[in-house]
Amino acid sequence: MRVGLIGLGMVAQTHVAALRAAGLTLSCVMGRNAAKTRAFAGHVGAEAVFDVNAIAEQSDFVILVTPPDARAAYVTALAERGIPILSEKPLERDLPRAKALVELCETAGMPLGVTLQHRMRPAAIELLGRLRALGAVASVDLRVPWWREQSYYDAPGRGTFARDGGGVLITQAVHAMDLMLQCCGPVEAVQAMVATTPLHQLEAEDFAAAALRFRSGAVGALMASVTHRPGGTESLAINATGGSARLEGNVLTLHWADGRTETFGEGGATGGGADPMAFNHGWHQAVITDFADALREGRAPVITGRSALPAQALVDAIQRSACDGCRVGVENV
Repeated sequence: MRVGLIGLGMVAQTHVAALRAAGLTLSCVMGRNAAKTRAFAGHVGAEAVFDVNAIAEQSDFVILVTPPDARAAYVTALAERGIPILSEKPLERDLPRAKALVELCETAGMPLGVTLQHRMRPAAIELLGRLRALGAVASVDLRVPWWREQSYYDAPGRGTFARDGGGVLITQAVHAMDLMLQCCGPVEAVQAMVATTPLHQLEAEDFAAAALRFRSGAVGALMASVTHRPGGTESLAINATGGSARLEGNVLTLHWADGRTETFGEGGATGGGADPMAFNHGWHQAVITDFADALREGRAPVITGRSALPAQALVDAIQRSACDGCRVGVENV
């Protein structure tokens, strides 16, 4: 199966490694800078192309890793040409734009997947399989204590609303937020605060905190930050009637109400420190493999564009709550 790659940012090499490990062929690459595109193509053994028609002709599907503000034009062009798309997160800069892309692909009958690879971590899969045994969820605690150097935000456009749609929430924490929603169901309302601390110079937030009310009646708290030098591992704690679960990176610990304790998985870097790319490409590989298999089998991928919308809705609600200084509802998507 031939795969095209649009966008040559820092995560592009992760996708190349994942494609190779998955046994797929990277046929062509496309970027904004011609010289960089040719150099990248030569390095990875693919053809450099410079328009959507060329990449569509040589690809069974395309992986899209551009900044969020560039996604709509490519998704529209590829969908019109009948090319399935696997997009990096987030789909777009806000929920209305993300919904528009999902609806465009659904109308065109084109598969649209999203690289929310936290769902593919073995310990996360184990947790999803144990939720019924845990019983009714009472409270949830999500923490993303990451760190980024100022040099990360010195890149043109990074951390702006116009290019990225925001800061730590939509760029870093959206992975963990998406997994929390997969485990605990949708959030009904939030009351939040966001800030840009003296540790960074950027337009958007580098710290966010929110109180959550889930539709199930459970309550929760969320903290997302890139101010925690040198950067820690994100964690999700779920407290339920039958016990509690704590997922820290790729390690899951279950504390049952009867006193039993179980542990699954092993530790490893998750990209929470100064090096954003300090993580294994295996989780991306799992997303890509599933997407390719879905195309071969004529089914939907595990992580569809529509399934990515609740996390964008939660990001939007937190930003609105912080701006208005009051509790706000989360759109049902």
